[in-house]
Parts: sequence; C-alpha cells; structure tokens
Amino acid sequence: MTGESTLTGSTYDISRLETLVFSGGDGAPLFLLHGEDYFAPDDTFIRLLSQHRRVIVPSHPGFGPSVLPDWIDNVEDIAHLYIALLDRLDLREVDVVGCSIGGWIAAEMATKSLDLIHKLALVGPVGVKTGPIDRLDVPDIFAMSQQKLDGLLYHDPSSARIDPATMTDEQLATLARNRETLALLTWEPYMHNTKLRHRLANSKCPALLLRGESDGLISAEYLAAYAGLFPDARTLTIPQAGHLPHREQPERLASAILAFLEN
Repeated sequence: MTGESTLTGSTYDISRLETLVFSGGDGAPLFLLHGEDYFAPDDTFIRLLSQHRRVIVPSHPGFGPSVLPDWIDNVEDIAHLYIALLDRLDLREVDVVGCSIGGWIAAEMATKSLDLIHKLALVGPVGVKTGPIDRLDVPDIFAMSQQKLDGLLYHDPSSARIDPATMTDEQLATLARNRETLALLTWEPYMHNTKLRHRLANSKCPALLLRGESDGLISAEYLAAYAGLFPDARTLTIPQAGHLPHREQPERLASAILAFLEN
C-alpha cells in the first residue's frame, strides 16, 4: 500500500471544452466517474482508493463547477469526451470505476474504444433497458418528494439526509444545477440508451457490477440483467448500503473494487 494523497484539480482543453480533472495518489491509474451526487476530493471512498491507486476524477459537464456546453445533451457525448481525455493523459488499458450515471458513462466508453479499459467496475449503474417497455426499470426520481427519494437512496435515510438549512447558497445552487443537468441527460429515454444493451456484447473488459442491498433505484434483478449483457461480468452486493454505498459503506466498497481490480 502506498501513501494517500489529496486530490488536486487541473483543467484540460478537450473538444474545446475546459474540462476540470482531479487527481491524486500513487500507483496504477484508476479513472473514477462520479454519480449525480457529485463528490468531494476528500471523500473517504476516494481517500481509500488513493492509498492504492492514482485516482483521476473528471468533473462531469454541468455538474459542480463544470460548464455544460450546448453540444452536450446526452451521456454518449460525455463518453466521447472522456475517451479523448484519456488519450490526452496518455492512458491505455486503464481501470475505470463509475457510480450511477458515472457507471452509464463508463459502460458507453467500454463499447466505443474496445481496448481502452482494462477492468470495469460499475456501482449502481443505469443506462440500459432490461424490463418491459411499458414499465420503468428505474423509479422516476423527478416525480417524487425528497423524503421518498432519500428512502430509495439510503440504507439509513435518517443518518444520511442533508438538511438544506445547513447548506450555503452556493451549495444549494450546485445541488439544483446537478439535478437540472441530470434531467437533461437522462429524461428521454428515461435513464437508458436504447442502443447500449446491444453494444455491450462487443466490450472486451471484465466487469464487476455492484449495488447496495437496500438500493431502491437499482434492483438486484436489474443489476443481474445488466451484467448479463457483458461477455464477462459478475455482480456483488454491498451490505448495509443503498444507492450510494460510497457514502454509507466506503470501506467495504473500496475493498471490493480494489480486490476485483488487482486480482
């Protein structure tokens, strides 16, 4: 195990877009794609990963402080952006970890540059349609109260819920902007790309798909069906966690991912 490192930010001009990228730690590179909850460079989950790997975390367009240009309006656009970013960073056969919508981005990347990814870990991923066309695979998060959504996101909502009254105006604005961007990218068709399920058969990298046992958005059936679309994939459940196991069980999640990547 190498020493941990604080992530620092740099910007790269990719496709004429100033792309903010955080990196830190030592070891083989690990490309980490955050979910709709964004991330903090000092998150416990990231700190644990950076003790073993050089963690590289781009800030998705339209999330956090990152600009959303008018030409990015779907997840595939971000996948192409990140393939170009990895080329700029001169990274080949890199391990990729994606959480929620970040998992969707990572899955898209695995179908577009077949030799780019060494191993792929997807945590509570969305992005494919597996069930009947007249039923949502993922509950409509835009049509429910925050209280109900928290019940689907967390194993223990009471300990994880954030009180908006304690947040700054800047934090509240970022939260609203993240949700607006998420809606733009995932609304139609809802939380999936109709073509991705067919393209995944061409992916070459071994994949691990994970979910929290109390995840109310990504069911065990959905995850198993998603994994079945890859030529080489398996699933794993993280106990005492919901849709955000990197928040509720960072040690268990980091340990499971590192074990998969390093064996």
